[in-house]
Amino acid sequence: MRPELRAALSGDELSRWYWTLAELTVLARELGVPRGGGKAALAERLQAALDGVAPPAMPPRTPSAGRQLAAPVKGCTVIPEGQRCSQVLREYFRREIGPSFHFDAHMRAFIAEGAGRTLADAITHWHATRQAAAQPQKIGSQFELNRFLRDWHAEHPAGSRAEALTAWRAQRNKPRRPAAE
Repeated sequence: MRPELRAALSGDELSRWYWTLAELTVLARELGVPRGGGKAALAERLQAALDGVAPPAMPPRTPSAGRQLAAPVKGCTVIPEGQRCSQVLREYFRREIGPSFHFDAHMRAFIAEGAGRTLADAITHWHATRQAAAQPQKIGSQFELNRFLRDWHAEHPAGSRAEALTAWRAQRNKPRRPAAE
């Protein structure tokens, strides 16, 4: 059974179990551990704090994104450095591409790396990447629930979302690996 998340755990015991970011954040606040940098980085700092060792170095803070595009935008609008996948862009792409538009990995990367290119270039990129986007994509390690749900539904095609979530709750309450001896 999954233990209570508290300061008396060892770093090894913390890493054996699934914890939500919200749970880790509460423990970090209690221990005075910096809470930034994402779930994996936070878990690593908490493991160090629980074991009484020096935490890994915090990555340097990235400068803020700067000025973001504001409506109205057009095809000739140039994507600025640090542009995020914003509601302004979502509305523009849905208007130009249609209701099937969504920010997938291909479009997120294009926007993040596309400074100096236009929104018309982004639309061309969207259409050019649809075949690749239709293939099963690798789900990042930080998205454990998403990976579990995809795998569960592949094994139980007639299963409901409620059944999948019940299976997830049972899965996350099991240790990821045996205890260290």
